[in-house]
Amino acid sequence: MKLVYTHENRFLVHNVKNQMEASGIEVVLKNEFAQGAAGELSAFDSWPELWVVNDADLERAMDMVKSLQGMKEAGADWICNNCAESNDSSFEICWKCQQEHS
Repeated sequence: MKLVYTHENRFLVHNVKNQMEASGIEVVLKNEFAQGAAGELSAFDSWPELWVVNDADLERAMDMVKSLQGMKEAGADWICNNCAESNDSSFEICWKCQQEHS
């Protein structure tokens, strides 16, 4: 098994996990609930980790992580046409008024 992704935000780790599983890459999630032990462990040691089960899938998994990170970086924040609220590029719906991004 090889470590392929870790992040302090477990929702991001779960998103990557779901994408990999949908692509047929078998992964294991470690440290899912270890953040409650921060202080006993260093903060970095308690981050959720995503491990690829089959080493043969490592390159494809790493490419997927790079692609998913690139998607986030490529998008630009946007201003809602309905309420003029600033929204993160990852939002498809305005967090304030729930208007769809156009």
